[in-house]
Amino acid sequence: MIIAAAQFTPVPRDIDANAAQMAALITEAAERGAGLVVFPELALSRYDLEAIAADPEGMTVTPEDARLAPVREACRESGVAAVVNAPGRGAGWGHLPCREGYGGGSRPHISSFVYGPDGALLTRYDKRHLSGAENDIFAPGTAHGRFTLGGIRFALATCFDNHFPEVPERAAADGCRVYLASSFHGNAEWLTRYADLAREHGLHIVLANGTGTGTGLDSPGPVCGRSGAWLPTGERVAVAGDGSELVPGGGSELVLTDVRDRITLMADPAVAAVPVRECDEPLVDVWTAAPGLLVSGLRDDEQGAFSHLREGVLRRLLAAQESLPDGLRLQLVEGYRPLALQRRYFEEYADELRATHPDWDAARIHEAASRYVSPPGIAPHSAGSAVDVTLVTADGDPVDMGTPINASPEESDRACYTGAPDLPPAARAHRRVLNAALTKAGLVNYPTEWWHWSYGDRYWALATGAEHALYGPKELDPQEA
Repeated sequence: MIIAAAQFTPVPRDIDANAAQMAALITEAAERGAGLVVFPELALSRYDLEAIAADPEGMTVTPEDARLAPVREACRESGVAAVVNAPGRGAGWGHLPCREGYGGGSRPHISSFVYGPDGALLTRYDKRHLSGAENDIFAPGTAHGRFTLGGIRFALATCFDNHFPEVPERAAADGCRVYLASSFHGNAEWLTRYADLAREHGLHIVLANGTGTGTGLDSPGPVCGRSGAWLPTGERVAVAGDGSELVPGGGSELVLTDVRDRITLMADPAVAAVPVRECDEPLVDVWTAAPGLLVSGLRDDEQGAFSHLREGVLRRLLAAQESLPDGLRLQLVEGYRPLALQRRYFEEYADELRATHPDWDAARIHEAASRYVSPPGIAPHSAGSAVDVTLVTADGDPVDMGTPINASPEESDRACYTGAPDLPPAARAHRRVLNAALTKAGLVNYPTEWWHWSYGDRYWALATGAEHALYGPKELDPQEA
């Protein structure tokens, strides 16, 4: 997955204008192949403590605020997630005893609203460690910010949070691989500490830092920009300018970094650890159950197993097809795969890797093979919960998706990865359409294969935070065939 850190100088006291700028940056990031955009601290309102204290009703928002509609719509249209930092109203807003200056409500938070590729709220994080005059206006949060997207587990932190070593330490202990920091640092010297945080905790760090000048009772003054990214080795791999050329509402900069190698693979023990509570939903044949869904003959088999799916998966595919733009439709290439066939595919690919990499040990072969073929014990295809699917025209003609379906990482130079960079514009646009439709319908993608989507399996449960999987491996009943 490619992540973008966004820099712009917000318009003072104009949430509508700043939301429109964020929406434009989300769209631009999508056009450049990003799957997630991170914005600086209080970017929605500007870091303006005086304005927020003077008008808490007008300068604070909820995740559903109408003024954030352009951001949510940009996420839906582009299939990109966004971390939006804003003055956020607390749960008790308007219902708690009045605090002086707050018009009958609780204190706001410095909040990160995480919107998914479908525009829905994935999670909310409220800054835990407040600094200086922030303590006079905001309430500290209590939750640890976590979410999973594209098979990657993310941690959230806001500016002063990063001064506390236990914050990244806890993120690493919780299995997070990427650490997203929305900040408003004025001292460029402090930015060097992110390299230490990345190296000490094995995290890929992405920083979105503010530009312009903040105001408050003890105003932090000008901030230094220079948003960027650090590898877990501590190496800085992306950096923006200092923002000196950006004027309010009149300039912006995106820096992008690729975290594909931090993907949770099917072979990860965390996937196998997810419990399964089989719901006994039947497998149905798409040919007869959904004649409006186009089925490819590429994977046809004597039993016709490939065209079967669990009922819940098929319902969601049909919903996804309904949301596609005019002129495009889904084509199912493969659904259910018998366990014996899954085992054969995995072993054959593992044999290819052994021949190519005779120095790799068994564990490395197993992990590398799982980028392309799921280990048989947890394979979602063998549960009837996974589908290999592509886009075609209304007439059934193929469109450019960047690689053929089932292209391996080796033969495609990893262009088969869903968030691969440097794709042709048409392929990137088509993947974005496919991602948005299937994500909105409730399916999750396996990020090393743009075509592989699932619902109800262990990988889906891990990616969405569900307590258990709904479907386990299943044999095809002759009556279902």
